Amino acid sequence: MEWMNEILHRLHCHCNDPSLDDPIPQEYALFLCPTGSLLEKLQEFWRESKRQCTKNRAHEVFPHITLCDFFTCEDQKVECLYEALKRAGDRILGSFPSVVPLVLHSSVSYLGFFVNDSPADVIREFAATFATEASVLADCTVKPCTKQLHLTLAHKFYPHHQRTLEQLARAIHPGHSCQWTAALYSRDMRFVHYQTLKALFQYKPQNEDELTLSPGDYIFVDPTQQEEASEGWVIGISHRTGCRGFLPENYTERASECDTWVKHRTYTFSLAVDLNSRKDGAASSKRNGEFHPPQTSRSLSSVQALQATIVRKSVLVVRHGERVDQIFGKSWLQQCSTPDGKYYRPDLNFPCSLPRRSNGIKDFENDPPLSSCGIFQSRMAGEALLDSGIRITSVFASPALRCIQTAKHILEELKLEKRIKIRVEPGIFEWTKWEAGKAAPTLMSLEELREANFNVSMDYRPVLPLASLMPAESYDEYVDRCAMSMERIVSICPEDGVILIVGHGSALDSCTRPLLGLPPRDCGDFAQLVRKIPSLGMCFCEENKEEGKWELVNPPVKTLTHGSNSAFNWRNWILGN
Repeated sequence: MEWMNEILHRLHCHCNDPSLDDPIPQEYALFLCPTGSLLEKLQEFWRESKRQCTKNRAHEVFPHITLCDFFTCEDQKVECLYEALKRAGDRILGSFPSVVPLVLHSSVSYLGFFVNDSPADVIREFAATFATEASVLADCTVKPCTKQLHLTLAHKFYPHHQRTLEQLARAIHPGHSCQWTAALYSRDMRFVHYQTLKALFQYKPQNEDELTLSPGDYIFVDPTQQEEASEGWVIGISHRTGCRGFLPENYTERASECDTWVKHRTYTFSLAVDLNSRKDGAASSKRNGEFHPPQTSRSLSSVQALQATIVRKSVLVVRHGERVDQIFGKSWLQQCSTPDGKYYRPDLNFPCSLPRRSNGIKDFENDPPLSSCGIFQSRMAGEALLDSGIRITSVFASPALRCIQTAKHILEELKLEKRIKIRVEPGIFEWTKWEAGKAAPTLMSLEELREANFNVSMDYRPVLPLASLMPAESYDEYVDRCAMSMERIVSICPEDGVILIVGHGSALDSCTRPLLGLPPRDCGDFAQLVRKIPSLGMCFCEENKEEGKWELVNPPVKTLTHGSNSAFNWRNWILGN
């Protein structure tokens, strides 16, 4: 009766599900999964690779070899798939290899074990037999794997992590004892391309369009359909209730892709086990017509839960791109202004246009924009970050125009310009002692930035208001406000993902040392160091929760180096001289 009560409870949770009467399309796939000491070693690799190298695509799914791609099957014929699995297993049992040889293979974006020779042929024959039986018994089309069989260890990781991942992989000896199990899983087709979040805390809706959250709930979120969500909120569909609504993002963490998959049946290849025990018993409970995996002391679901809890917060601090006065000097504004105060472009490295400011063009003198090359640098950095696979979840920028422009162009290349708003934080502005003039620079307001098509957050409350920036502050005052700002920024951001900080050259030191637990650098050494930081220079910090500290690691992209290009006047060039 316990399983019946569970079914009734889950049906009651779906009483307000708008799709309750709709057929829920399921996709099925067949995997070959390791068990025993080999699985333990793989789990250890999963943990260490996450801790040392952050999460990559391989962490989305448990250790496995794919035997059949995802396929569809009518609900009333799913039982036939179980029979197909048993028939295929029984047919191949006698020839299944006692040891499956695994050969380590590594490239710049992939690390895993390959299965070669005759054992691979036997496994492919098993997959093909299952596909044939499924076609006959369940009337569904199954595509067995015919390519290189592999067990992925890491995929789409940062290139600079390759060596560390290889070292961790060498600790996995393919000779470890292992029983291989063929497992049939299913997933909801509606949410294949969604992100999966897991609720950490309980949340009671304050409005009728919000979701109720209980710890452990899974929420499906479509990243492309978040225009209606305000800063810090997302729109999602509850896996538990089927309802759609708004939820606070900081009440959740990223879950693994497979956490909501359903495990149906398994077939274990072992000569020591009686044939009648090859097909596991029916799952202990049922949810919306889906069978749950049987509970075991080392179930894969527990591995998935462990994967979802091991997360790593990172901070990427980036200096802004080349500023126009850096190339054309302090008189740059005079070079591009007409007598009546209008802007024109005297050189291709001047920007095409300038945003409108309430006090006119003169306010750009101490708040210069990026040059055309600075815009290009920012876009190159954004493109490289996109290729690296890094996951930016929050963006903070100094209120200086050049920093906000840099953040905007990086987000555009990451395809996140509409998804993530730039939070303007005066607390990470440049050391005001280095700013020209006796008064603090006049910076663009949020309203002016928004009017100029910068996607800045109007709701974010900065650590320090713009008015608190005092001219010629002391070095101690500067490093204190940076430390205070970083402490707040890190505390309000989600656990999993990268916080992007776009600031000044000084930020690479003043915004990272507080995280690393280091005291402020000597003022003279600080000034010498900052002078050497180029445009789009980066520092990357990762939180090591196990040891309770932050660590400085290699940035996810390479540095940007280029030479100067001096001005040229054709009038001074005389043919033949």
